[in-house]
Amino acid sequence: MPVFLSLLLLGAAAVAAGCGGPATQGAGGGTGGVTTIEYWHVNSESFGGQAVRDLVNEFNRTHPDVKVVDKFQPNMYLGLMQNLQAAIAGGHPPAVAQIGYNFLEYATANLPHQTVDDAAGQDKDGRAFLNDFRSNILDLGRVNGKLEGMPYSISDPVLYYNSDLFSRAGINGPPRTWDEVRRDARLIKEKTGNYGLYVQEPSDNWAQQAMMESNGAKVLTKKDGRATATFDSAAAVDAYQLMADMVLKDKTALHAPWDQGTQAFISGKVGMTVTTIAKRNYIESNAKFKVATVPFPTFGEKPRRVPAGGNALFIFARDPQQQKAAWEFIKYLESPAALTVWTKGTGYLPPRSGVLDDPKYLKPFMDANPLMKAAVDELPDLVPWVSFPGNNGLQCEQAMLDARDAILGGRQTPAGALHAAAEKVNQLIGK
Repeated sequence: MPVFLSLLLLGAAAVAAGCGGPATQGAGGGTGGVTTIEYWHVNSESFGGQAVRDLVNEFNRTHPDVKVVDKFQPNMYLGLMQNLQAAIAGGHPPAVAQIGYNFLEYATANLPHQTVDDAAGQDKDGRAFLNDFRSNILDLGRVNGKLEGMPYSISDPVLYYNSDLFSRAGINGPPRTWDEVRRDARLIKEKTGNYGLYVQEPSDNWAQQAMMESNGAKVLTKKDGRATATFDSAAAVDAYQLMADMVLKDKTALHAPWDQGTQAFISGKVGMTVTTIAKRNYIESNAKFKVATVPFPTFGEKPRRVPAGGNALFIFARDPQQQKAAWEFIKYLESPAALTVWTKGTGYLPPRSGVLDDPKYLKPFMDANPLMKAAVDELPDLVPWVSFPGNNGLQCEQAMLDARDAILGGRQTPAGALHAAAEKVNQLIGK
């Protein structure tokens, strides 16, 4: 049995116990005419946690018949998925949860839920609501043509840079290609003694997919209905080799957990960081220097291919009354006013049509916040965030994480680590 499954079984009772008693998940989901539901999210204090609380409080204020309780899940989408499986096994799932786009297929195939198509079909205004979203945006929540989850948070990776460190290093403008990133990182290290670069390292491979695919690789290739891991191709290895060389050979890039790397950037110890636009508010609010952004660097003239990050909202409530409350909460989160709060409090791009350009909502904010421009400019370059099919999606993601840590930790070469991981993933997909 895989280690992570053993941990899930051992922890199921404890996690389920923390998911609320009968008033939260029992029949009817509440007392005294109030339906109580849980909302699971990955938004820490440095990643939009306050915005979540503001939105939940406003919903509870304006919907006296529903009470939403938000619960932060650590370790990003992988951690949420592990806890969610345990909660479902214990019979106490949350009513609504953020599911990372990289786990869309896994959640659809393995976790009992009410589809958005079903929830909207039971709402007389449901179809009109969905018509306010572009088809390609709704596709982010579709599996085999069915709208399983409601696309909510949309992000892309951008390069943030410290304008003060650039000036001290004698760099006149931001890098546009990875060759220029490496050159500028060396100058920052040489002239200031600080690291030149940090590429985010949470418990997913989102930024690394952006690097590999922008160099012409494909993480997963589908042919005749069969998926094959192809992230050990020459183009993928070359992208990882660049990162490994900057960490291990040049010693100009930092290899560290995500929070630690982000803190190093905002404290002025790293000149550039590649991370999600959803960190925009936190970085801008806490940095003591002028922060600027540019689009994700390219590999020479090759086209930029960056995965659409973020999450879709899934309904896991089993009780019909809770399902109805969950759908009302989702519609509120997707309202123009709530999306305005969400974008301002994070940096996520809104999925709903017209919100960015509406002077009642985000247009004044976008006009006044040049850091957002890089993310908007990248929208034509978005590709799907790879979601491994089958019953072993979590193990597939972990295999890639293990390869990343082995490479950047100097324990394995990019070619060796990626090939071994690809072989493991292909075995897992085939089971």
